[in-house]
Amino acid sequence: MPADTKYDELKSLKIERPDRGDRPPKWSKRFILIGISLLAVVAVITMVYRVLSPAAMEVAAVRAIPENTSSIPVVLNASGYIVAHHKINVNSKVTGRIAWIGVEKGDKVKQGQVLVRLEDQEFKAQVEQARGAVVAAGARLKALETGSRPQEIAEALHNLEQARANLINAKATLDRTRDLVAQGVFTRQQLDDAVGRYDSTQEQVNSLQKVYELVRIGPRQEDIDQARGQLVQARGELDYAQTLRDATLIRAPVNGTILERTAEKGELVTAQFASGAEGGPRGSVVTLADLNDLQVELDISQDDFARIGPKQRGVVTTDAYPDRKYEGVIDEISPEANRQKATVQVKVKILKPDDYLRPEMNAKVAFLPDTMSTPSNQALTGVVVPSAAVRDRDGKKIVWIAFEGKALAREVRVTGRRSNGVVVEGLTGGENVIVNAPASLKEGDRVRLKETQ
Repeated sequence: MPADTKYDELKSLKIERPDRGDRPPKWSKRFILIGISLLAVVAVITMVYRVLSPAAMEVAAVRAIPENTSSIPVVLNASGYIVAHHKINVNSKVTGRIAWIGVEKGDKVKQGQVLVRLEDQEFKAQVEQARGAVVAAGARLKALETGSRPQEIAEALHNLEQARANLINAKATLDRTRDLVAQGVFTRQQLDDAVGRYDSTQEQVNSLQKVYELVRIGPRQEDIDQARGQLVQARGELDYAQTLRDATLIRAPVNGTILERTAEKGELVTAQFASGAEGGPRGSVVTLADLNDLQVELDISQDDFARIGPKQRGVVTTDAYPDRKYEGVIDEISPEANRQKATVQVKVKILKPDDYLRPEMNAKVAFLPDTMSTPSNQALTGVVVPSAAVRDRDGKKIVWIAFEGKALAREVRVTGRRSNGVVVEGLTGGENVIVNAPASLKEGDRVRLKETQ
């Protein structure tokens, strides 16, 4: 095929596009304008925020120094572990399958908060069944207490009168039959039948007479008392069924922190015998403790036991945060010794625990001399801060600390003086204490630290 012919055929396959004059489409202009407008709005908002928001105030701050224990006499040093005073394994009062769990390890919970919900369909059915029994027992008691209705009395009297009329008719028939038998018209058998009908009608009258009297008098008091007892029993069964249904909501018994979550959704929990096998019923769902009530558990050698006594105070430190010190006091002494270890267990209550402390942490306790013989200025009750950092406000002593870029006021109590400042209670040590805070400083003001010489 000639080359010119091929070129003409290829040219005929070209798709002709409408002429737009090489102009961009209208939608592209619209998006460009919208983008420019958004950028302008963001720029204006940023400018307004920078103009109106107050600038961070530059302040001088020093770190609060925990009181040094080297000058304080110590009668005994001991090591142990931090434990929760009350550790609670929360379990279920009923057996059921877990439908929902609302907490994780480390969550803080309040007393009465729902932690776990069990499947409760069968418990709801039991409640409805018990409620029906209460309604039935109540209706029966009410019927007995109300007594017979006038219609029932009238019906009983009507039946009695009808039976009496039948008795009169039977008596007349018997008399006629007896005369006709004497005359030889009726047989002896017919006389016996008439006597039988009369006796039967007489018994019916006597029976209906008693029914009428019972209906007119009403039910016996014994029947009413029995019905009242059945109602009380039915109500008790309803309360019991409602208690079982309410127990499907497992609640926190106290305020505390979740230490362990021992069950998962879909697992079976039981109030009877838990199984250690995989897939078996669980005995508890979570473990919690109040981390505001912590103790240090110590094993004191019997040789050193005489050096301490009940309610003796001490200074608690941890290996994790050795610069943080806590005041403690002996809260519990075991009534018996451990023969194998030759020790006596002692528990020291931490008076002001904070979030730095965790159960099972290693801890040390430096026991101080008895408070009756220890000078008050030797008691370890606070941290050292510069004198210029302590201010008066509303009759109370406060210091300003810088925390996450904001100024926060902390109430303190001055307990002693040192060459480098004063000893105060209310701080734990390590805080950035603002020195010579401006009089205009307010709670929550933005601050920026500057280095001090």
